[in-house]
Amino acid sequence: MNSPVVGVIGGSGLYEIDILKNHKWIQIDTPWGPPSDEILAGEINGLEFKFLPRHGRGHVHTPSSVPYRANIDALKQLGVTDIFSISACGSFREEMKPGDFVIVDQFIDRTVNREKTFFGPGCVAHVSMAHPICQRLASICCQASENIGVTTHPKGTYLAMEGPQFSTLSESRLYRDVWNCDVIGMTNMPEAKLAREAEICYATIAMVTDYDCWHPNHGEIDIDKLLGVLRKNTIKASELILQLPDLIGTERPVCPMGCDRVLDYSILTPPEMRTKEATDKLVNIIGRVHPPS
Repeated sequence: MNSPVVGVIGGSGLYEIDILKNHKWIQIDTPWGPPSDEILAGEINGLEFKFLPRHGRGHVHTPSSVPYRANIDALKQLGVTDIFSISACGSFREEMKPGDFVIVDQFIDRTVNREKTFFGPGCVAHVSMAHPICQRLASICCQASENIGVTTHPKGTYLAMEGPQFSTLSESRLYRDVWNCDVIGMTNMPEAKLAREAEICYATIAMVTDYDCWHPNHGEIDIDKLLGVLRKNTIKASELILQLPDLIGTERPVCPMGCDRVLDYSILTPPEMRTKEATDKLVNIIGRVHPPS
């Protein structure tokens, strides 16, 4: 067993965390350009953490401009084995109230303007996304959320929309009533897909801020109310992170879902046919199965 290194990707409202000990901001370069921001490295009770604000400090990236490939590559370079993605979301369910946490287990990806894979000509791979969330991490998220007294929903389908605008009423009703989605957000795709390609276990804690616009008693999204809930959720997120060391432990088991070994059977291009241009760019992603020459 190896020691775990926890990556936390902070969403809207969570731009830095002051609970890490011996912390410092680290600048990382990647073949895909710079990540959203520097990465805050530190530890809690001996467990190593790497924190990345998805939108950058000061919220400088839109959901579409977030450099998702650079973000995941940078975390991979720093040895991250497990990613906890913390995201604000809207709810399609009466029982999933603002302030609740939803531990997502499925996604529907409706984004259209984002690069969604590390692979391409010269090195082709197809990873399975049937079960996009690592269930080991999802169980840890549920326990951590319950430990801090947050109403927690252990499953939910997350509709990833392009944004940055919120849904129309017809879209909201479609996603809720026809597609049977539970929450909606703008940032967890292609993040989850890229984490899978990078062989990093990944889980999402979706923090409900509003009811989107389908709810007859709430109407369209009120930004002032949303920001108020967001601030409270950010405090809860820090409390949840403090729970992780005891739940994760000091030794990391082999992932029972195979998230950390997915490239064993996903790269279709044989080694002798992979181009140097492609493998050089993928060096941080495929190094385990294709060591640099």
